[in-house]
Amino acid sequence: MICGVGALGSTCVQYLRNVDAELRLVDFDRVESKNLAAQWFVKQSLGKNKAEAARLQLANFYGAKAEAMGVRLGPHNAAQLLADARLAVDCFDNADSRLALSEAARAAGVPLVHAALSADGTFGMVRWDERFTPDREDTEGQATCEGGEHLPMIGVIGGVLARTIQDFVKGGERRDYLISLSGVTRTS
Repeated sequence: MICGVGALGSTCVQYLRNVDAELRLVDFDRVESKNLAAQWFVKQSLGKNKAEAARLQLANFYGAKAEAMGVRLGPHNAAQLLADARLAVDCFDNADSRLALSEAARAAGVPLVHAALSADGTFGMVRWDERFTPDREDTEGQATCEGGEHLPMIGVIGGVLARTIQDFVKGGERRDYLISLSGVTRTS
């Protein structure tokens, strides 16, 4: 279950097109023109729900199937959305959704991996929930991926996240990574 199909989430989804797992995409937001610079959406996706747009692109470009859940994940529905999930992936850009997902995944015993990009685009991380401490944004609702200025770092983090998911699906591995302008470092 990929939660948040914006910059990091949509990039990761594109790289997961061949993974041996059923993908469930969760995002309430709609594709806007400003998203086209840093997210895996095409002009025909404008106005569509992001989860549905990513599902359609997987099907149209690669013949891959996914389930789209065009809802906002929160404390009221996180447990229901996690039902039958073997893995939850946090690509949210806000602390409230991240915390709700983390609490629900822990309660349900569902493994959870987080991905994040710093606001200035100089570093990111992929970290498993048991070694992750959710934090509040520096500024409430701050945008971290608009305009495409961090596109190379988004691609690297999305790629590392996709590989982390592949490794978990294949053999249950749970490795953490710190991604910086100097390279990718395995931290666990």
